[in-house]
Amino acid sequence: MNSISPILNIMIKACEKASKPLIRDFGELENLQVSKKGPKDFVTSSDKKVENIIIDELIKHKKKFSILTEEQGFIGNEDKKNIWIIDPIDGTTNFLHGIPHFCISIALRSNDEIISGIIFDPIKNEMFYAEKNQGAYFNNHRIRVSNKKLLDECLFATNKNGLISNDLNSRITGSAALDLAYVGNGRFDGYFQNNLNIWDIAAGILIVSEAGGKINKIDITKTENIKLKASSENIYEKMLYKLDKF
Repeated sequence: MNSISPILNIMIKACEKASKPLIRDFGELENLQVSKKGPKDFVTSSDKKVENIIIDELIKHKKKFSILTEEQGFIGNEDKKNIWIIDPIDGTTNFLHGIPHFCISIALRSNDEIISGIIFDPIKNEMFYAEKNQGAYFNNHRIRVSNKKLLDECLFATNKNGLISNDLNSRITGSAALDLAYVGNGRFDGYFQNNLNIWDIAAGILIVSEAGGKINKIDITKTENIKLKASSENIYEKMLYKLDKF
């Protein structure tokens, strides 16, 4: 990208600011106050703190934009056509167990399309981002999806249900956002999962698309129970054939 837009610059600064307490908390897991939100779904004091930092930073620059977050839901402001979509910690269970595989995800939905997205892994200091029609990037380097053509040579990411439903070589990482970021830069060749929330995938679907990947049609105004299949053009139809009943 020749230059980073003002919008993306705001998102980068929000990620960088929120990552500092997140990294500190990750190093002090025994002090975290944890409460159950549902089966295998936890919310931590760090989760809430990171979300508030992101919201404050975004509102500071775009006061009228509305917000959709994992923890607080929809926060309607004057401008409801532009909506920040935030997942403060995608991979919370990994975070709680001291596994360094989680990220911050922020996307901007404008007039019912995702126009900017960023996924930041603070532990590895890896930043993936994209803007509509501007390409996808990893730490300032242009990225593309995998160019493999044989499924036997490919590696996919999914969840438990996806793992047992086919014979594709697949992994479960615990972070949908990072899975999509990895598809965008070719670490994974494809990704498939059901019952996703929009904040899990909003930034990632733009990154994959701008990296030359292909994704099934998604209603991005929907917040829950989203089905997603993503890969390169080379293997997309082959992957769908394998996932016929998924």
